[in-house]
Amino acid sequence: MTDSIIGLSRRAVACKGFRWLPGMRTGSKFARVVAVDSDTGAPCATEEGASEDDCYAVWLDGVPLFPDLSDAATIGCLLALVREAWEQDDMGASRYRERWCIEFTPQEGQHHAFYGDAEAEALVAALEAAP
Repeated sequence: MTDSIIGLSRRAVACKGFRWLPGMRTGSKFARVVAVDSDTGAPCATEEGASEDDCYAVWLDGVPLFPDLSDAATIGCLLALVREAWEQDDMGASRYRERWCIEFTPQEGQHHAFYGDAEAEALVAALEAAP
């Protein structure tokens, strides 16, 4: 992962609406989150590429982690968190003039738009601004 993706990932983790979801990939050795502790929010992850024969899961509480925002499944989970934070089940990301855009108008009528050079960047901007 690049330094810019790592910085963006750290911004995401700092958001009030961020939490680990099963399916997310971490930027560490234990890569794919398979479960999340409902009390602590700590993720449980398995090693990337482990076979069923040698696969085991490890709780990653107390370990500084950040999501791998270059991973498609993690982007999908981030979109789910943005939808939840804004209470907009039908929002999505789209390309607009060479940039990515998250755009919606809630029932109260105030239009919102968040942009980024990458889809992850627009999603993090939307999560940072969420109520």
